Amino acid sequence: MKNSNATQNQVELNDQFEVKTIAEAMLEKKAKGVVSLDLRNIGTSISDYFVICNADSTTQVVAISDYVEEMMYKKCKRDVVRMQGRENAFWIILDYTTIVVHIFLTEYREFYRLEDLWADSAKTVYEEE
Repeated sequence: MKNSNATQNQVELNDQFEVKTIAEAMLEKKAKGVVSLDLRNIGTSISDYFVICNADSTTQVVAISDYVEEMMYKKCKRDVVRMQGRENAFWIILDYTTIVVHIFLTEYREFYRLEDLWADSAKTVYEEE
């Protein structure tokens, strides 16, 4: 049983490092409203974490997405499993299985209000240091 707990702790540390890597990549590309939602205690969740941000142009949405992908590979050796939304760049979703990244054009984030839908989750706000 001890091994199981050690393995679980390592998975949580890896997830936290990856969430932080994603948030830092977003901030480096001047994303706004960078937050993570810890969904592990919500029984209906499709992943363990959401990391969410927005930008004021589709060009910036794509740039943030590209940089998140680059940093996740460089720092975590993780490739995105699935991606959607790149063709119009209003809302790009990067699926890393346990972590799902949402990069919105600002008005789409305001419309869909993901944080309100998952209000029972633990929320962490990330800001430039």
